[in-house]
Amino acid sequence: MCGVAGILQLSMTAAPPEREALLRMAAALRHRGPDEFGLYRDARAGLAHARLSVIDVACGHQPLSNRDGSVWIAFNGEIFNYIELRDELIGLGYAFSTHSDTEVIVHAFSAWGEDAFTRMNGQWALALWQPREQRLTLARDRLGVRPLHVCRHAGRLYFASEVKSIFAADASIPRALDPEGIDETFTFWSPVAPRTAFAGVEELRPGHLQVYERGSMRERAYWQPSFPQEARREGQFGGSIEDAAHAVLDSLRAATRLRALRADVPVGSYLSGGLDSSLIAALAREASSAKLRTFSLRFADAEYDETSFQRLMAQRLASEHREIVVTRADIAEAFPAAVYHAERPILRTAPVPLLLLSRLTQRSGIKVVMTGEGADEVFAGYDLFREGKVRRFWARHPESALRPRLLERLYPYLQRSPVAQQAMARQFFGRNLEAFASPGFAHATRWRTTSALKRMFSPALRAVLAGQDNAAALLAALPAEFGRWSALAQDQYLEMRTLLAGYLLSSQGDRMLMASSVEGRFPFLDRDVVALAQTLPDRYKLRALDEKHVLKRAARGLVPREILERVKQPYRAPDALAFVASARPRYLDELLAPASIADAGVFDPKAVDQLWKKCIGRTTEAQFSNADNMALVGVLSTQVLHERFVRRRPVEHADLPLTVDHDSVLETCR
Repeated sequence: MCGVAGILQLSMTAAPPEREALLRMAAALRHRGPDEFGLYRDARAGLAHARLSVIDVACGHQPLSNRDGSVWIAFNGEIFNYIELRDELIGLGYAFSTHSDTEVIVHAFSAWGEDAFTRMNGQWALALWQPREQRLTLARDRLGVRPLHVCRHAGRLYFASEVKSIFAADASIPRALDPEGIDETFTFWSPVAPRTAFAGVEELRPGHLQVYERGSMRERAYWQPSFPQEARREGQFGGSIEDAAHAVLDSLRAATRLRALRADVPVGSYLSGGLDSSLIAALAREASSAKLRTFSLRFADAEYDETSFQRLMAQRLASEHREIVVTRADIAEAFPAAVYHAERPILRTAPVPLLLLSRLTQRSGIKVVMTGEGADEVFAGYDLFREGKVRRFWARHPESALRPRLLERLYPYLQRSPVAQQAMARQFFGRNLEAFASPGFAHATRWRTTSALKRMFSPALRAVLAGQDNAAALLAALPAEFGRWSALAQDQYLEMRTLLAGYLLSSQGDRMLMASSVEGRFPFLDRDVVALAQTLPDRYKLRALDEKHVLKRAARGLVPREILERVKQPYRAPDALAFVASARPRYLDELLAPASIADAGVFDPKAVDQLWKKCIGRTTEAQFSNADNMALVGVLSTQVLHERFVRRRPVEHADLPLTVDHDSVLETCR
């Protein structure tokens, strides 16, 4: 995995991009690629690259071009079917100088143009520059595993894997939090691409490409999630549940094998103690004769700890297993670093322990790990899907006293479960039942709960956002075929559109891994696995209220029964409880002080002061409501973001050793 960056002059008569700016952009991404650095520059465009060497370590230097220099690339990611594509391209007459997947992309783009992206099975963010045509193409993988940001400023387009790289390029680029990006975070848990947390900076949407040519830009989706039409069932998997389990296992086995073997460095695996990571680790163990190395995250707080299941699976695999135990103090200490790398506010502390786990992985000499990320979205594993099904079932007979009793089967892992008190649960989950057929019905309760945190916003921010409804705007822009999908398919689509790319794959995935120069690989998000899962009947994924039913069947014999049959426990970490100890780090009181809150302008100083005083001194998780947990973490992370990116500019020195230095502007000057 790597970091990509660059500058394009949008005006045909403007001066070339500055060499030092490109070097600063690469330096700001050195955590994504510490092994090598490279630069390409001509009169119109510049590409910068920070490389984490994983495939063709000796020769896969970047930026890279074809033989005649008509296409240059800066690439972050992996194309897992690159060997098959390479063979096909050789058959078409293309000659290769390296064994890297990067060169395959260049020739694939030359052969098939933009259609090359539909042939690629992988995870990527890339920039392709064609000097003769003066054309820049930016593209991002189907589900948004890898990030790519763009910013227009002073006649230039800046693009980079991370926002800090854009801000490092030029001190004149404005740095401010985006009110609408903050508003979306306090609705969906994250800004939804193209929105980011920063004004003037956009994120390329998953499955999209942008083409800049002679002053114009066009954007299109080359892929979007798609499900069979509910009424006609065309394209739906036609076999039995056992047939489906076999098909799922075969596709996951192939996806895991690709990710385990297509690397020129050792590949490890995370073990969370749940079904998803356990199955992937078991398939990784099958794929290679080498001893598997596994890594687990433990918690000092028993409520979040899954050690027994992690060790059970590690013993089953006979893996070389390493663990890290995370305390509340560890979370408080590492929190600013996690927010800095996430580049967005977070409403939970869950990313922080994953940052610490990636540090352990990197210290252990592992550059690549596989995880179970994406299984819940693809195979319907969340309580949200079960909740939506129960509420729709209840809504068909709202007077029923028995149907809402099904709510009691939700959220069993929470000490303060929203279904613990029947009367309150019926009132909360029974709101707007008449809208059960409307888009966003299942998500509405979560969005409404999260939006309640906006009571903390400052009067000025509320005035800016007055009259806006980001949930309504999101639902107004759904695909034309959305209404023809089943209710579960609609829920899955919205989960992919909002939470998957913006939070899980970013704040908990790519950013926490790459902060320690570790590449994550996600077999559940393989192109073919996702395509198969989207054809499965709803009852195969969510059977009554048994989530991921077909996946559990597929895992029989590979994952211990104790893990297959355990009550689902989503990954969580101590939230507000991590920050309220008397021996807390100094930054907490400084960032939450009324003057600091007023300076950032996002929150009301009085409301924050009341919240902070309310939380200090509490000692158990049960003393915190869900709202107070999210409010404190959300306020604090937003303050960190303002301090690290707005008040201070990410500044990097441009003294990088370059493996690739193709500077036609410098050569002309000589």
